[in-house]
Amino acid sequence: MKTIGQILKDARIKKKYSLEKLENTTKIKREFIDSIEKENWSLLPAFPTVLGFVKSIASSLGLDAKGVSAILKRDYPPRKLRINPKPDVSSVFSWSPRLTFFTGLTVSVAILLGYLIFQFVRFNSPPRLIIESPKEGQEISGNIVQVFGSTDLDAKITVNNQPVLVDSDGKFSVSLEISQETSEVVVKAVSRSGKGTAISRRIKVN
Repeated sequence: MKTIGQILKDARIKKKYSLEKLENTTKIKREFIDSIEKENWSLLPAFPTVLGFVKSIASSLGLDAKGVSAILKRDYPPRKLRINPKPDVSSVFSWSPRLTFFTGLTVSVAILLGYLIFQFVRFNSPPRLIIESPKEGQEISGNIVQVFGSTDLDAKITVNNQPVLVDSDGKFSVSLEISQETSEVVVKAVSRSGKGTAISRRIKVN
């Protein structure tokens, strides 16, 4: 039983057609014609294109295109499907208890480190200090000036070198005795690490 390649080659030789002549007649590259005759399917395009080539060649050689097409379908090898016997399931994401544990651990460590860094920076930073009274250049009548403001809870406050208590809200207040020679009120806040913040306010005593 002849194969499709043998049938087409025998018909071409019988008709005394060279590959070049058949190429000119069918407008199909001689390389493709030669591959069909030798049945080198790997060198040819997809099956629908090869089927069109075979029908055109059959018509040019006086063969029954329908019958030749049936033989091609018989001889054309089926496409081999690439089947992986062991599918790669590692690429499929799956949330597991182990992943939950490590995620929780990572988050906990990150929070702890963030807290420690925050405390370290806070410990080594000068304390916050806000003076609400007196204002810069404020005129004072009498021998008392009210000094008050706010700072960090753990800071120590002095007003003109006099210690002042800080309440649970970080606020402080003191009535400072002054004289005609007093021209400045200096408030200092010192943290536990020894970092200090100082604010001075010039005043005018009448």
